[in-house]
Amino acid sequence: MTIKQVLYDFCQFSIQNRIDNIQENIRSLQESLTSETKSSAGDKHETGRAMIQLEREKLGNQLQVAERTKQVLDKLVFKVRPVKIVTGTLVYTTKANYFLSVSLGEFRKNEFRAYCISPQTPMGVLLLGRSSGEVIDFNGESIKILKLE
Repeated sequence: MTIKQVLYDFCQFSIQNRIDNIQENIRSLQESLTSETKSSAGDKHETGRAMIQLEREKLGNQLQVAERTKQVLDKLVFKVRPVKIVTGTLVYTTKANYFLSVSLGEFRKNEFRAYCISPQTPMGVLLLGRSSGEVIDFNGESIKILKLE
């Protein structure tokens, strides 16, 4: 299994885990909402229901974002040896390694480290369309692109 496949699997697992956690929280809130009985303090009851409903809407929005992220990840196309940086490229630089996919932060396995970033991030925008050997300037620092996978 290539390191690129390991990174992709890490992204898939992370996103699916996020979706599962959000869905579980929604189920829990739904149970709270349906099991809540009307108490003698009517206003307090209605406030509690409204708070649960607001939290449910927030989780619903988070679920939509996570599902859109999963869709982006599912559409990644891996080129064997890309000439230019596109989505799905693993980029080795003098500063760090970057996997252009979705924003999930740092991946670590043994001595290898890479940042899973979206092409819309500032670093992703700078990297897209570049080739091995080029130098980019990021926050006043010159970074050389060493290798593409």
